[in-house]
Amino acid sequence: MDSTPNAVSRVAAACRRLVAAPWFNAASFIVIVLNALTMGLETYRGVVSSGGPAFHALEYVFLACFSVELLVRFAAHLPRGGGFFRDGWNLFDLAIVLAPLVPGVRENVTILRLLRLARIVRAFRLFPSLRVILVGIRRSLPGLGSFLLITLLVLYGYAMVGWMVFGEAQPERYGTVGQAMLTLFLLLSLDGITDTLQAGREVTEWGILYYLSYMIAASYLLTNLLVGVVLNALQEAHEVEKAPPPAPVAGVEQRLAALRAALEDLEREYALSRRYADAPERVPVSSPR
Repeated sequence: MDSTPNAVSRVAAACRRLVAAPWFNAASFIVIVLNALTMGLETYRGVVSSGGPAFHALEYVFLACFSVELLVRFAAHLPRGGGFFRDGWNLFDLAIVLAPLVPGVRENVTILRLLRLARIVRAFRLFPSLRVILVGIRRSLPGLGSFLLITLLVLYGYAMVGWMVFGEAQPERYGTVGQAMLTLFLLLSLDGITDTLQAGREVTEWGILYYLSYMIAASYLLTNLLVGVVLNALQEAHEVEKAPPPAPVAGVEQRLAALRAALEDLEREYALSRRYADAPERVPVSSPR
């Protein structure tokens, strides 16, 4: 009776060892790289015209490899497969593999190419250093939202001042607040700042103060603020990645078995009590176990 659960447990243990093996992740990464190279070769018309059937065959091979990898990762969570769906990476892989089979998607060449391109993102799950970067980017999103708001306010304030000072002399740059914000946004990289500073000085001597203050506020302070937000998020992601997994609770299986036995006893006692309540004269009183 217990042969099937034991077989499932052995398969799950073997799959967990396979997923944890370094060569398994290396093989998955090689398949991802080959898939990316194949997509790059398909941009050359001469290569596609000469080797079209081969590219289609390779696409099926890559899809089969990704499907087998997904099945192995799912089997590693047996006999209870719920843990597989609690991992965001597994859901991402499942969506990439199953999406081409959905009607309406498999007929759209553009969506299929985007899905194939999304397979490259799977490389992040294979290496801890790449996962740290991705987690750091995700953790930095709230801080980046505040940073973008501050940047927008600074650009808008300087754009309004630029429109008032340079609007008539330089309408192509500061004719409207939108043009002024675009001009100042392009100046964040300090590209062409010398010519811009000279042009502003020809309009008014206050142009030097305007551009110098903008360079300090936007190009230096805001840039350093952005770097600080990203570095802080990367540090938090690195600590989360290096944190040891929670220790398993001792005797979980034994406690579950005891709870199941107690539940079965309660169900039997409840069934006897129901039978005695319905027909007490036909049910003999049994001594407790």
